[in-house]
Amino acid sequence: MSWSLPPLSSYVALILGYALGSIPFGLLLTRWAGTQDIRSIGSGNIGATNVLRTGRKGLAAATLLGDALKGTVAVLLAGWLIGANGALPAALGAFLGHLFPVWLGFRGGKGVATFLGVTLALAWQAALVFAAAWLTVAFVSRYSSLAALVASALTAVAAFALAAPQTGLLLAILATLLWIMHRANIRRLLAGTEGRIGKKG
Repeated sequence: MSWSLPPLSSYVALILGYALGSIPFGLLLTRWAGTQDIRSIGSGNIGATNVLRTGRKGLAAATLLGDALKGTVAVLLAGWLIGANGALPAALGAFLGHLFPVWLGFRGGKGVATFLGVTLALAWQAALVFAAAWLTVAFVSRYSSLAALVASALTAVAAFALAAPQTGLLLAILATLLWIMHRANIRRLLAGTEGRIGKKG
C-alpha cells in the first residue's frame, strides 16, 4: 500500500480555515461595546459563555453566532474555491484557529460554537443532533460545559451514521480536542463546583 502527502490544496484549505477560525469575536465584540477585557473575568475564555458573564446577553448571542458562522463559512468557502477535498481540512483549520489563535498567543476558546459551525457545513443532520442534545442537557442540568461535552460526543457518533466515514472521523477528533479543552470544567463538574448557566463570575 502506497502513502503520499495530501495535495497542496489541502494545506491551502487548512490555512484558510485557520485564518477564519482565529477571528476572536468574543474579544472584538466586547471591546467594541466598551466592556472590560473578557479575558480578565470568569474563566478568562473568549467564548460566548464567558461573554454572558458580563451580563450582556446580546453580545453573548453575537459571539455565539460569529464563532459558529466562521466555522461554517470556512468549510463552504474552501469547498467553493478548492472543491470537496477542501472541506475537511478547512474544518480542522477553523477549529484549531479558534482554539489556538496566533493573534492571542495561541490562547483561544474551547471550540463549542465553532464545532457546531463546521458540523453544520459538513453534516447538517449531525448538527441537529448537537443542538438537540445541548439544549436538553443544558435545560436539565443548567451546566453549559456538560451540555457541550455530551452534545459533541453524540454528534461525533451520529456523524458516522449520517455522513461519510471521513467526516465522522474528523468530528470525533474535534470532539476529543473539545473534551481536552474542557478538562478543567470536567474536574469542576466532578467536584460539584462548576458554574451554572446564568450565574455570573
